[in-house]
Amino acid sequence: EIGQSILPKTSLVTGAAGFVGSHLVDRLIAEGHNVIGIDDLSSGDLKNLPRGFDLHKMDIRDPQVKQVVLEINPDLIFHLAAQISVAVSAREPQFDAEVNIGGALNLLEAARSLSSKDVQLIYVTSGGTAYGDPELIPVSESVAVRPLSPYGASKLAVETYLPIYRKLCGLSYSIIRLANVYGPRQNPHGEAGVVAIFAKAMFEGRPLKIFGDGKDQRDYVFIGDAVEAIFKSSESKRSGPFNVGTGIGTSTNQIFAILASQFGYKKLPVNAPPRAGDIRRISLDCRKAAEELGWIPEMPLEEGLRVTLEWFGSEESP
Repeated sequence: EIGQSILPKTSLVTGAAGFVGSHLVDRLIAEGHNVIGIDDLSSGDLKNLPRGFDLHKMDIRDPQVKQVVLEINPDLIFHLAAQISVAVSAREPQFDAEVNIGGALNLLEAARSLSSKDVQLIYVTSGGTAYGDPELIPVSESVAVRPLSPYGASKLAVETYLPIYRKLCGLSYSIIRLANVYGPRQNPHGEAGVVAIFAKAMFEGRPLKIFGDGKDQRDYVFIGDAVEAIFKSSESKRSGPFNVGTGIGTSTNQIFAILASQFGYKKLPVNAPPRAGDIRRISLDCRKAAEELGWIPEMPLEEGLRVTLEWFGSEESP
């Protein structure tokens, strides 16, 4: 009929109050989606979310998740809720698996109970940990995955369940393997997120710690670019996995140098012993995302770091 509007999509975001989750919520709302979140707020923060946002405060492992998913009846499920600390996973591998594998299965079973509906699940995982220490970089999705931490193993395990659920209940899905995401709202209190940790320490005038010699390389992708890739995968029927990064390795020392020069920070960093489970160098080959999703990263590193510093500055000012 003429003038009949297409109903807005209903999107469920787990881990909605987190760094990546909250930016994704903003993007989906801007696209006109009806967005509902699940987050236990163990690492997420309510202030990351819009006022009055519909958030169910619950653990992803909670049996009630199924009921919530049935009530919401989403078109799209973005699964970002996770135990994200490599160090915690090394200390408590069972807890890590309960959250990351058990929680995902709880959600997949909920999606399976929406049998009458063509629901699509977008699984957001870590590209940095899936590949371990690859011989060739940038590393493509065709390389054998061999995680070096329980966290990497638990996140990867969920990927192996997705095609099985497609067989069991026709679930369509897409897998996004993120590089090291940085930007505004990143939590500086964890151990992941060196940009946030450095920025906060600079504003507080504290000395900075670099684990190891600082020559380890990571692929840093800006939050806006990462969210764009997640969104594009939800509009596509391609299952992936898709690497989402820049293909460029940047050392911790370089990140420090750029931030220090932008901020005017004069202290020298303190080197601490390297951490168990940390990889030496990784960058992701993202050509598949370019070809199949039409996605390429746009934010240059120096500009992204400047934007991030400015945000931390606005957080610090009373």
